[in-house]
Amino acid sequence: MSDKKTNTIRWGMVGGGRGSQIGYIHRSAALRDDTFELVAGAFDIDPQRGRAFGVDLGLDEARSYPDYGTMFAEEQERADGIEAVSIATPNNTHFSICKAALEHGLHVVCEKPLCFTVEEAKELKALAEARGLIVGVTYGYAGHQMIEQARAMVKNGDLGEIRVVNLQFAHGFHSAPVEEQNPSTRWRVDPKFAGPSYVLGDVGTHPLYISEVILPHLKIRRLMCVRQSFVKSREPLEDNAVTLMQYDNGAIANVWSSAVNAGSMHGQKVRIVGSKASIEWWDERPNQLSYEIQGEPIRILERGMDYLYPEARLDDRIGGGHPEGLFEAWANLYRRFALAINGNRGRAPEGIEKLVFPGIDAGLEGVRWVENCVRSADAGGVWVDYE
Repeated sequence: MSDKKTNTIRWGMVGGGRGSQIGYIHRSAALRDDTFELVAGAFDIDPQRGRAFGVDLGLDEARSYPDYGTMFAEEQERADGIEAVSIATPNNTHFSICKAALEHGLHVVCEKPLCFTVEEAKELKALAEARGLIVGVTYGYAGHQMIEQARAMVKNGDLGEIRVVNLQFAHGFHSAPVEEQNPSTRWRVDPKFAGPSYVLGDVGTHPLYISEVILPHLKIRRLMCVRQSFVKSREPLEDNAVTLMQYDNGAIANVWSSAVNAGSMHGQKVRIVGSKASIEWWDERPNQLSYEIQGEPIRILERGMDYLYPEARLDDRIGGGHPEGLFEAWANLYRRFALAINGNRGRAPEGIEKLVFPGIDAGLEGVRWVENCVRSADAGGVWVDYE
């Protein structure tokens, strides 16, 4: 058997069936580098619809399961059963599905949020560590090449001492009550399905995680959050929120999380301000990183170029000048998930411990941040110690 086949991970999906945009992105990313092979799935809450979708994907009808419990149990009995599973279902199901997968000895890639509470996240972390399993969380934007460039620039002191961090993910697509006509949006503003927050967890945790990648040495000491439901029918969940944060080194940060920034296509930006220079990344122009040294002209760094740090060039797929996008970013993350899983199985190259990917700790921190933001906002927008 070839090394390639040995290293290909037998993979299943829960959710992500017909009509699911996110399911399509998961499959496109996971299959891009032949690191995963889709062999089973429980794709839909409707068993017949899910089975038909699996067959359309080319799966054996017998491995297009009616529900995730059946899939986990039956695949466990097969010599060629799945080794990993991706979870692409509404938020309120993530904890139970992830826990069941870990209990069946499966590595997991889960949509965020990983779960609703820190206690649940800690339970999943303990279970994964006890069984030696990898849990990945799909903060997909972190797979863009220029995020690694930003991380390397901070590490190498190009910016000097970090002082200010400006984060935002503020789009305008939900500035009106679109959920009245759109079922895929409706569950996101329903606490039974979405959990304790809407935009804080749905969009705010994305730039937060990117900041954690770029600034791993900074830890949040305390924060203050205010949130609003400008579309009143979404109460008690917010469609806009502003969070102020203080780090342990004295640096400050703000996070604008919004779905009502009318006219904005995406609006995810990360700006890191240091004592010598600043950098800024905008996900609508993900192939560029603005590098601004005090007293000098602005430089625009381009992905794929030899002047980037080696860490950034590791994810290069097609060379400079060719634009990469979200599918490549997700594929980069899925490749890292695969390397981590194979490293766990003793099949990965040396240096695997240096991989940066959103794992169980990233999932836990996302839940922790939302929990602290909600606690601050519900107390009237007061400063709270970060717990």
